[in-house]
Amino acid sequence: MASDPAPGEESYEEKHVHEVYQQIAQHFSSTRYKPWPIVEQFLKGLQPGSVGLDVGCGNGKYLPVNRDVFIVASDRSENLARIAVKHQPHSTIMADILNLPHPSASFDFAISIAVVHHLSSPDRRVEAIKEILRTLNQGGKALIYAWALEQKTSRRGWDKGDQQDIMVPWVMGGGNSPAQSKDMSKTFHRYYHLYASQELERDIVCAGGHVLESGYEKDNWWAIATRAETTAPSPAIN
Repeated sequence: MASDPAPGEESYEEKHVHEVYQQIAQHFSSTRYKPWPIVEQFLKGLQPGSVGLDVGCGNGKYLPVNRDVFIVASDRSENLARIAVKHQPHSTIMADILNLPHPSASFDFAISIAVVHHLSSPDRRVEAIKEILRTLNQGGKALIYAWALEQKTSRRGWDKGDQQDIMVPWVMGGGNSPAQSKDMSKTFHRYYHLYASQELERDIVCAGGHVLESGYEKDNWWAIATRAETTAPSPAIN
């Protein structure tokens, strides 16, 4: 069981994650429209009729990927959830990743794309993954993504040895002309924990999960996991 959150962790995330996404929701959504290949592959590979979760769904860009499954999407940001709810017939609610309002062992799959890195302590990140895994039924799979520390070929240039807990700016322009944009733009700062190689897999194991596959895509580490008890038992030795 994860330890109780240290004083200030929740308020820190409220200020540096939740409040920011509330303010940038429309602008953020306008930049999020193309599914990442492995997420698309995961969703399209599901059995028709599968029911699952999109935890931290943002604007819901993954909801239309596979019309043969039903997704209950959720986001901590009310403004993002209001955008995602437009993707019918799927359902969208407001929910916190640390306290999902879903029964245990009830869903065939879950995705959580670029969400757990916003939790500000190791215990809270593990607890978030544990909460996702809790919702899966026997054989259910979760696909989890988190920003990678190793991004030396990206425009950000982070790499092994750099600070892992950082503030990442989001700049909103304030007008149509360059002069207006410069004068009226506003910068928001979001908290991120940059995951090092193998760290996501370790967090999944600590959360009671079993890693089936893992890899790197678009400056993120990803992993597909099940609840550990869904793995086949070792054969008995007579």
